Amino acid sequence: MTTTRREVVVGAAVMGLGAAVPAVARVPGRDGLIAGTYANEGGKGLYPIVDGRVGQPVSGIVNASYGVGGGPDGTFYLLREQADGRVSGYGPDWTARGGASTGGADPCHVGIDRASACLAVANYSSGSVAFYRLDRRTGATGPAQVFQHHGHGPNSERQAGPHAHWVGFSPDRRWLHAVDLGADSIFAYRFDPAARTLAEPVVAWSAPAGAGPRHMVRHPTLPRAYLACELTPKLFVLDALPDGRFRDAGEHALLPEGTKGPSYAAHIAIDRAGRTLYVSNRGANSISVFALDAKGEPRLVQHVPTGGNWPRFFLLRKGRGEMLVANERSGTVDAFRIGRDGHLTATGRSIAIPGVVFLAEV
Repeated sequence: MTTTRREVVVGAAVMGLGAAVPAVARVPGRDGLIAGTYANEGGKGLYPIVDGRVGQPVSGIVNASYGVGGGPDGTFYLLREQADGRVSGYGPDWTARGGASTGGADPCHVGIDRASACLAVANYSSGSVAFYRLDRRTGATGPAQVFQHHGHGPNSERQAGPHAHWVGFSPDRRWLHAVDLGADSIFAYRFDPAARTLAEPVVAWSAPAGAGPRHMVRHPTLPRAYLACELTPKLFVLDALPDGRFRDAGEHALLPEGTKGPSYAAHIAIDRAGRTLYVSNRGANSISVFALDAKGEPRLVQHVPTGGNWPRFFLLRKGRGEMLVANERSGTVDAFRIGRDGHLTATGRSIAIPGVVFLAEV
C-alpha cells in the first residue's frame, strides 16, 4: 500500500473522557462521537465514544480521515485517504457494508444527497470528483463515476494542477458543487435526483488568482454561500444563482488587522439559525466568529485562540451549545461554550489526541 501527503488513521476523544470500554454500537438517543487522526502524528484506529466513554478500536477500520452519516439503513461513510483512495460504508454497529475505489488519490471530503441515496467524494491530489449511486436498501456503494477537474493557479507549489477539496449538493437538489483549491474555482455539476445522474462540470465561480478556495458552507434560509480560502486568509460571500453559478457579494478578512505570520483557513460552519458563521485558522490558531444580519451579511465579532496548534476541524454541537476544536499539531481537542449570541467562551477543558483532524457525532 502506498500513501501520499495524507497517510491517516482515525483516533478518538471527547470532553469528559472516561475509562476505556469495549467497542459499542451507536444507539439512537445516546451521546456518541468519533474522532479522526493522522497516522504519522500518532493516531491509532477508530474509536467509538458513547456517553463520554471511549470504546476499544473497531477492528479493520483504518486510514479514515473524514466521513458522513445518514445513508440508507443508517449507513456511515468513511474515506480512506491515501494514493488508492476508497470510501467504505458501515452499519450502526460498525460492521462493513461494502466499499469502492474513489478513482483518485487522497479523498478528503464527502457529500450526500440522502433523498436520492447519492454520494460524492472530492479527490484532493487527483483533482477529481467521484459520484456513487447507493443501494437504497443496504447503503452499499456502487462503482464510481469519476469526473476530472482542469485548471491551475499561480502558486506553483500548491496549485500546479486541480485539487478538489469540498463537495456538496445544493438545497434545491439541482446541483453538486465542488470547491477546487488548485484551480481557484468552484465547479458546478447539474444533478438529476430522479435519474441519479451528474452532468460534466462547468466553472460556477472563479476565485482571485492564488486564493486557494478550500471549504464552502450554505446559508440555511438564504440563497447565499460562504467560502473560506486556504492560501489567502479571506472569506468570500457568494450569491447562489438559479443556473448553478455564484455571484460575488463581498469579501472579508479572516484575521484582525495587524495579525502576523502565515495563516491558512481550514474549516467553516454556520449555525442552524443562520446568525453566526465560524472559520478556523491554522497558523493564527484561532476561530474567527462572524455575526450574520438578516440579509446574511457577515461582520467579524470575535477572534478566539483555539488553545492548541493547527485547528484543522471543529464540530458544532448545537444541541449542547458547545464547539469542539481539533487542534491537529498539538494533538488536543478543546471545548468552547457557544453563547446565545453565537460568541465563543473557552471552557478550559482539553484532552490529548495525537494528530486529531476529524470529529463527528454518530
